[in-house]
Amino acid sequence: MIKLRYSKRLFKRSSSRASACFGGGHGSVAGGGGGGGGEEIEWEVRPGGMLVQKRDGGRAEEVIVVRVSTGFSWHDVSIGATCTFGELKVMLSMATGLEPREQRLLFRGKEREDTEHLHMVGVRDKDKVLLLEDPALKDMKLRAAARTAAARRVVQSPCHPFIQV
Repeated sequence: MIKLRYSKRLFKRSSSRASACFGGGHGSVAGGGGGGGGEEIEWEVRPGGMLVQKRDGGRAEEVIVVRVSTGFSWHDVSIGATCTFGELKVMLSMATGLEPREQRLLFRGKEREDTEHLHMVGVRDKDKVLLLEDPALKDMKLRAAARTAAARRVVQSPCHPFIQV
């Protein structure tokens, strides 16, 4: 068995009344007790499912600048810190011309899903993200271009469609 030490000062803000209200499932908890005054604590559920104390409502959403490398060029994109990688792909489609389904975004060596939030993965201001074109779609584009080029050559061929004996 392991005994854990903790400081009672960590829990000084909450009172027995506040913990009773929190256990009841209310949206906000009235803080009271020692030096709390009449302060209310509001709770929110983050996209990852974690219950946390709600942020200040008066503060605007934090905007970060993400530097995206396409292999041969850089794009600095301003985006909200709580946006998803899918929303980043939409913004990049305007800058690069690649459709969002043609893009693969890598951050810290891992490909990220469209539904993952930037702040949940750890993307901060001035962080770098690598943009790659999806190789399967790139291959399909090249094959389609080759087929259309071959079709043009057949149509423009000076050969006659009949055989002489």
